[in-house]
Amino acid sequence: MIYITGDMHGDLPRFKSKEMRKLRKNDYLIVCGDFGFVWDGSDKERKLLKWIGKRRYHVLFVEGTHDNLDLLYEYPQTEWQGGMVREISGKLRLLCRGSVFQLEGLCLFTFGGGSSEDADIRREARTWWSRELPTQEEVAAAWENLRLHNCRVDYIITHQGSGRARQCLSIIEHGTSILDTFLDEVRATCKHKRWFFGGAHLDKFLPPSEVALFRKVIPIIQEKISL
Repeated sequence: MIYITGDMHGDLPRFKSKEMRKLRKNDYLIVCGDFGFVWDGSDKERKLLKWIGKRRYHVLFVEGTHDNLDLLYEYPQTEWQGGMVREISGKLRLLCRGSVFQLEGLCLFTFGGGSSEDADIRREARTWWSRELPTQEEVAAAWENLRLHNCRVDYIITHQGSGRARQCLSIIEHGTSILDTFLDEVRATCKHKRWFFGGAHLDKFLPPSEVALFRKVIPIIQEKISL
């Protein structure tokens, strides 16, 4: 079974919650960005990552806007389940941008990153990273992977929502980034059942297909979503 949840921000008790206890051996938990457990590279952090990687289920995540991208990109990159990942520890993996994965017979497109609206008060390479926004090369590679699947996937998993989703949630825009444009083009051209995203810190279904997630942990094969 594949489960999905929203931003964790390094909150260890989330792994010990009632909702997490329903996950069984070799299930998959996908976090929609701001995982937050890869942050300072300390010995304590490495021990914690090792503990997470030893869970009975797989823990997978995309980048958000509160993840140390410099540290994340130091981890080895390899192919896994049809897409590219960075191996963090054991069953803990970063799902690379623009990849299409095959899990439990389902096709998942992932694209992490986001626009930090408070970047002006954060410190570059300490609490904010320019790599939070994709490069032209990453966007081009994502389109290539989508076209290899005829722009048809079962699920889209991102940290930032589409422009329509952000408008529905009354999220204030501060200009348009390369990521904004890309996500809106994906929404317009890529057939999908559901689009899950974190970042909004809400658990809310936005008909017909977009789902903002924060603390809820839901199975993504669930067609009727009640939040």
